[in-house]
Parts: sequence; C-alpha cells; structure tokens
Amino acid sequence: MIQSPYRRPDRSGAGPLDYEIAQEKAAALGRLGRGLERALAALASFDAGHPEERRTEEQRAARAALVEQAGHALWLFLVQRDACGLRDAKAVMRDYRVPPQVQACAGAFPTRRSTRG
Repeated sequence: MIQSPYRRPDRSGAGPLDYEIAQEKAAALGRLGRGLERALAALASFDAGHPEERRTEEQRAARAALVEQAGHALWLFLVQRDACGLRDAKAVMRDYRVPPQVQACAGAFPTRRSTRG
C-alpha cells in the first residue's frame, strides 16, 4: 500500500505540517543554491573580462563587491543546508568551485556604504 505524504501511520496530525516544512526547506535550498550559482557566475564573468594585471581601481572595487555578494550568497546557502541536515561544507566548495576569496568572506558582515554625499 502506497502512503500519501499527508498521512502518517501514527495519526498524530503532524504529517501534513512536517511535509509542508520539508517542502519549504527544499525550495529555499534550491533558491539559495541558484543565487549562489548566479553570484559565482557574475564573479567569473567579471574576471574573464578584466585581467587582474590591467584592472583599474574602480574595477578592483567592483570585483570586491562581487566577491562580497558571492560570500553572502554562500553563507545563506550553507545556513540553509545546515537547517536541512546537510553539513558537509567542503562538498559545496568543491562542487560549486567556490574561490578562496569568496570562502573567506562567507558569513562576514557586508561593507556598509554611506548613503550620504
């Protein structure tokens, strides 16, 4: 007999809620993973178009911002993975090819930029 995800043998009533929570955790993990992929792709694209030895000060600042964004995306993804019970961060670094600079700033507070002129 095939069991519906909405029914549990113990009939405690927690089944539907547990199922919904698991679905949301998985969906959030997917969204954050795609966000990390986008951030890493933006950084790789920038690096491909701006050779390090020829970068201007403005380009170095732009790259630093991309590294910071990717680090934040990495942090969010790692936290959600942990919430899902997936705790092997080394696998993420390897599978997503996360550069060391991005790894180093994961979890760091983003730089505050002044809004005053």
